[in-house]
Amino acid sequence: MQQDTALSILKTGRNVYLTGAAGSGKTHVLNRYISYLREHHVGIGITASTGIAATHLGGMTIHAWAGIGIKDFLSEWDLDALSQRQALVKRFERTDVLIIDEVSMLRPEVLDMVDTVAKTLKRTREPFGGMQVVLSGDFFQLPPVVRDGTADAFIDTARAWHECDIRVCYLTEQHRQEGGALLSLLNDIRDGDVTDASSAALRERVDAKLASEPVMLYTHNKNVDSENEKRLREVDGTARTYTMAHKGRKNLIETLTKSVLAPETLTLKVGARVMFVKNSAEHGYANGTLGEVVSVSGEYPLVRTDAGAEISAYPASWEVVDDGKVLASVTQVPLRLAWAITVHKSQGMTLGAVRADLSHAFAPGQGYVALSRARVLEGLSLVGWNETALAVHPYVRELDERLQEQSQHWERVVEAFSPDRVASFHAEFIERVGRDAPPEHEEKVPTHLQTRALLEQELSLEAIAQSRSLTINTIIGHLEKLKKAGDTDVYAYLAPDDAYLEPVRDAFKKRKDDTLSPVHRALKGAYTFDELRFARLFV
Repeated sequence: MQQDTALSILKTGRNVYLTGAAGSGKTHVLNRYISYLREHHVGIGITASTGIAATHLGGMTIHAWAGIGIKDFLSEWDLDALSQRQALVKRFERTDVLIIDEVSMLRPEVLDMVDTVAKTLKRTREPFGGMQVVLSGDFFQLPPVVRDGTADAFIDTARAWHECDIRVCYLTEQHRQEGGALLSLLNDIRDGDVTDASSAALRERVDAKLASEPVMLYTHNKNVDSENEKRLREVDGTARTYTMAHKGRKNLIETLTKSVLAPETLTLKVGARVMFVKNSAEHGYANGTLGEVVSVSGEYPLVRTDAGAEISAYPASWEVVDDGKVLASVTQVPLRLAWAITVHKSQGMTLGAVRADLSHAFAPGQGYVALSRARVLEGLSLVGWNETALAVHPYVRELDERLQEQSQHWERVVEAFSPDRVASFHAEFIERVGRDAPPEHEEKVPTHLQTRALLEQELSLEAIAQSRSLTINTIIGHLEKLKKAGDTDVYAYLAPDDAYLEPVRDAFKKRKDDTLSPVHRALKGAYTFDELRFARLFV
C-alpha cells in the first residue's frame, strides 16, 4: 500500500494498524496524520510502547498516558482509583484519536488494559471508548519482553485488537535501503528463508572495511558503555561536561530522562565521535546524524558532520505535552557518544555506516533491526552473528501473510469508491470529532511575542530568560524571529557598543551568507558561538 492510500484510510476515522518493513515510512505517515488532525483541532493522544519510541513523535509512553504504569492487570479498585484522577479523566474526555507507535514491543494485556480504562473513563462500551485507535509497528522488529516468547505475547492476540475492527495498512514503499543485495537480504529474513546468495553476501561483510567510521551496534548495554568509555579515554585533550536540565513533574522527568537518547551527563573531547539524537531541520541535523567534535571551547560543542557541515550543538528540549500543555521537559546538548549504541536504541534510525556484533543476539528481530539501519550492503560490516540474529518467530511469518492480505483487501475497498466519496468520509469524520478554533481573544500568544512584551519593558536578556524560565539561547532565538519580521527596534536597546561589533560586522561582510562557523574561524575563537549569534542580530 502506498503512503497516500494509508493516510486516506486514517482520515476516515477507522481504527488502523499501520505496518511495513523498516524504512517504509510509518513514522512519516503518522506525522502527516498528526499535522492534519492538529489543523482541524482534533484531540490527539500521542504515545508509544517505549519512551525512546515516544520521543520520536513527541509523546509519552502509553503506560503513562493511560495511567496504568507497570501494572499487569487492573482490579476494580484500580479502575475506581483511576476514575478519581480528574486530570486523567479530562485527558480521555478530550482525546478523539489515540496513536500508539512501536506496538511490536507492546504486550497484549497492556492494550486490553488501555481499552478497559478508556471504556471506563469515557463511560461507554465502545472499543477504546469510541476513540479512533491508530497502532503502528512491525512484528519483525523487536518483540515484547516476555518470559516464554510464545505467540500469545504478540499484540494481535489481545481481546481489544479483535473487538476494534482494525484496517491493516501495510506500506510497501521503501525509503531507507536503495535496493540491491541488502534489501534482498532483509526480504529473505522476513520470508524466513535466507537464500544462498544472501548468506554469501552476509559472509562477505564480516570485518568488511567501510568508507566512513561506522556506528558499532551491540545487543547489550554493557558492551556499548565499555566501548564508548574506552574510545573516549583514547582521545587526547581536555574533557568538557554538559549536564541535563529538568523542569516539570518529577515522575515524568524521570521517564523522559530514561527515554531520551541524550545522557544526563555528557562528557566530550575534541575528536569524540558523536551522534545527534533529535531532528532539527533548522539547524541542519537529524536523529542519527553522525560527526566528530571539533571544538569544546565555546559554550556549546561544535560538530563537523560526516557530510562536512559544521553545526553548533545548541541545547535541545524533549517534552511531555498533553493537550498543548508542557507537563515536563528536559534540556541537554542533543548529542551522545556514538562509537557504539545498542540495537534497541538504534531502532528508528538510519545510519550511513554500521558495524554490528550479533554474536550474542538473544531475541528474534535484533538482527533484522541492526541490518536495516544501513542504506546499502556496502555500508554494513559484521563482527559475527548467531542463529538467533536472523531468526524470525514462525508465528510472525504466518501473521505477516495475513496482514498483507488484509491490507490488499482494504486497498481494493478504497479504490472502489470515487475520490469525492472518499473525501466525504474524511469530512464526516472531522465534522464528528473536529473542534472549532478558539476565539481570537483566547488564542495563545506565540512564545516570541511573549518575549517581545518583556523587551518593551527594556529588561536585560538575563532578566527576560529568568522571567520566562527559558535559556538565554532560546530568548536569542525569539529575537531572531523578530528580526526576520523586521521588528528590530524593540530590542535595539540591547545592542553592544561599536567597538565590540565592528570586528564581527567586518567578518560577516566578507561572507555571502550569515552562517556562524566561518565567522567563528575567521575571528579565531575571540567570540563564542552564542556571542556571535547575538551580535548577528545587529549587523
